[in-house]
Amino acid sequence: MRLKTLSRACATACATFALVAAGALPALATPDKPVIALANAYFGNSWRHQMVDAFKEAAEKAKADGRIADYIILNGDGTVAQQNSQIAELILKKVDAIAVDAASETAVNGIIEKACKAGIKVVSFDSIASAPCNWQLNFDFKGYKREQAEWVLKKIGGKGNVIVVRGVKGSAPDADMYGAQEAVLKKYPDVKVVATVYGQATASVAQSAVANALPSLPHVDAVLGQGGSDDTGIAQAFDQYGGDYAKKMPVIEGGGSSNFIQWWAKQKDANGYSTISMNTTPGIGGAAFWLAYELVKGANPPKLMIMPVATVTDENLKDYQSLPAGVIVSPSYSQQWVQDNLLKAKAGN
Repeated sequence: MRLKTLSRACATACATFALVAAGALPALATPDKPVIALANAYFGNSWRHQMVDAFKEAAEKAKADGRIADYIILNGDGTVAQQNSQIAELILKKVDAIAVDAASETAVNGIIEKACKAGIKVVSFDSIASAPCNWQLNFDFKGYKREQAEWVLKKIGGKGNVIVVRGVKGSAPDADMYGAQEAVLKKYPDVKVVATVYGQATASVAQSAVANALPSLPHVDAVLGQGGSDDTGIAQAFDQYGGDYAKKMPVIEGGGSSNFIQWWAKQKDANGYSTISMNTTPGIGGAAFWLAYELVKGANPPKLMIMPVATVTDENLKDYQSLPAGVIVSPSYSQQWVQDNLLKAKAGN
């Protein structure tokens, strides 16, 4: 039977979710044609939507080519309880592999271990889980956020007022990126953090959080964010606030949002605005699918693999400013790319 993607789509982190139709099951797996599932803990920002689309695109291709029997996509509300329930459901459905974008690095480990004991291959990615049995497909969140924060703080001359906009509360990426930013900030005693807010890697949430903080703050010179489209919301908050910012915007870390890149290009043309954008690539959803498929087929890659990030600077800004609105800068990752760059990788690379 045709699989129905269980979107449970939400425009914000507090969306409503569609329930699994009673009796809805994937097509039966065979030794040659596995069933691959995605358990995505959070669906409340454009990055996660694009990631799920990348997984689905890869899965649809594999199904059309006769490589898999079917696939399942489950999207959650960001809670550990719901993701534990999702994975338990997938164990009962006897899928062959699960790609997990985890609600917590540790709190889903128990259910992941149960999946592994049931013979299911598990790969956690982006927001990884630390269960020893699962493979991890991660980004170097600490490394690229250190690099980006260094660039921004040097850009403002190593002094001034900064807002820190954190990401998805409770997630491993938020902890890693925030820790990296804090480490860099400690090196600049003349930089003062005047506000720390949660943007949930979402334009609307980030805009509201920054807009609510601005009236009580001194002049802000820079904003350290986390991506996902928070950069767009941050820029909109300062545009809306106006005042001195109408003439000179703070240096806002870009997180790969095409809307932010278009805003940046207009600011650059108008007044020479300069910043840097670095982001994790939502195309990882496709890479996670193909990695899960290869694991079922007997591949034995390193337990930890690192994905590249995308970088936009003043020098290559023109290459990206014509992207359609509402997307995150990202390549697609094919099965061949996974074979060449992940299966053959050295541990941790």
